[in-house]
Amino acid sequence: MIWEKRQMPAIFDRVLPLNLITNTTIFYVATRLYLLPLVSRIRPQQILVPILLLHSTRHLGMMFLTRGATYPGLPGEFAYPAAFGDLITAAIAFVSIPLVLRNSALAKPAVWLFNIVGTIDLITAITTATIYNAPVAMGPAYWIPAFWVPLLLVTHYVTFIVLWKHWNRAA
Repeated sequence: MIWEKRQMPAIFDRVLPLNLITNTTIFYVATRLYLLPLVSRIRPQQILVPILLLHSTRHLGMMFLTRGATYPGLPGEFAYPAAFGDLITAAIAFVSIPLVLRNSALAKPAVWLFNIVGTIDLITAITTATIYNAPVAMGPAYWIPAFWVPLLLVTHYVTFIVLWKHWNRAA
């Protein structure tokens, strides 16, 4: 039997939280198995630069403001803060890369700024998406919170670990 969208059970309207939780768990397990054992053995820059490069691509969040990437009706209360929060985070991450590579005195404050702004942005986006039921209008941009956000959350977690426990010790 082929179901049309209007016949689908209501549970299918709430798949995004399942994707967020499941993918975050998968990325966390992979991080625990493969990355966290290395954190105390290698320089913080070796972990932070790839994370900063990854987050430099968060300009992709601007897709929430693009016709064709979303369906009509995507709530502006979600779309604008999510898009511009991602863009700001991407810029901070990208600017932080040369500071980290040069071991500048500004590197650690820049990474702290990136990590705090980026984490708050993701938490705010998840919250407003839930409050305003944004997933139903995300359209093709749905892959961002379903796949990308869990990876970003876990890399923010790793960055906090490096900042709190390993940066000063490695210096």
